[in-house]
Amino acid sequence: MVLHNRLSATELKARLASETFRRVTVSFYQYAKIADPQLFRDELYQALFQIQVFGRIYVAHEGINAQVSIPEHHFEAFKQHLYSIPFLNGIRLNVAVDDNGKSFWVLKIKVREKIVADGITDPAFDMDNRGKYLNAREFNELTEDPDTVIIDMRNHYEYEVGHFDKALEVPSDTFREQLPMAVDMMASHKDKNIIMYCTGGIRCEKASAYMLHRGFKNVFHLEGGIIEYANKAKEWGLPNKFRGKNFVFDERLGERISEEIISQCHQCGEPCDTHTNCANEGCHLLFIQCEKCAAKYNGCCSEACTEVLALPEEEQAELRKGVDKGLMLFNKRKRRLRK
Repeated sequence: MVLHNRLSATELKARLASETFRRVTVSFYQYAKIADPQLFRDELYQALFQIQVFGRIYVAHEGINAQVSIPEHHFEAFKQHLYSIPFLNGIRLNVAVDDNGKSFWVLKIKVREKIVADGITDPAFDMDNRGKYLNAREFNELTEDPDTVIIDMRNHYEYEVGHFDKALEVPSDTFREQLPMAVDMMASHKDKNIIMYCTGGIRCEKASAYMLHRGFKNVFHLEGGIIEYANKAKEWGLPNKFRGKNFVFDERLGERISEEIISQCHQCGEPCDTHTNCANEGCHLLFIQCEKCAAKYNGCCSEACTEVLALPEEEQAELRKGVDKGLMLFNKRKRRLRK
């Protein structure tokens, strides 16, 4: 019985590179009661391992959150297995907009306390009392109403490379920081239509429930998030109100929704929306870097990291020992990027 990966990262990446078939990147989530998350996790791992699914899945008592890469020839088998699980029967699958088939190279399924870390401790909070869904057409129509406020429930680095027209940023590194900030920001707008959105729907769905819990009335959230919106806008011939790139949490680090580039390289300031991690493994900072600066700094975030990268691997490993990188994200407000 296989319940965990046993190959090295090098072997896994080589295996992916050697594949001759196409893969499809899909995300889905469902808030549901799972009595035994560990048992559910183990059974799901066995089923997905058999059909060569890669990806990242979180399972908790409150439900499941998944981003996966599926061999195209196993897609129907994947759907059939999901739909055989009662609370996942008919679940919407968000198919990636801009997919190179290399989004994931290993399958990881983890049991967590929650599928979205929210910081909510109030036992009276009811996830079943959530905002109203809006599809792409309804979203476009309601955003034309002057009594509507749009809130982006993603992190600051996601908002930076792409967002909807007129959407408000809740500037933070994490979702748990955002929830109380969003309530404070909207304190004087309780009579407005409040639309919340995120990448695939999971965060804005919980955020809409939290806003209702805090006394807001007209709360909506975008069904399927940015991914579903982009697909439906194209399918239905709707105006695309999303500008730029949609950040995603896999090897791609983004999928293009519109041709606009609304952000800048964090090193030289030129128009750019390509996220990367600093090539110095002891740093691994997530930041935006253009091709020119990538060549200049050898994929690093600073001259200091470029110098470290030039050292023998043994010396780099010594420097990494005992280093706690924490949450390594470039924040233009905190200026964590070194020169």
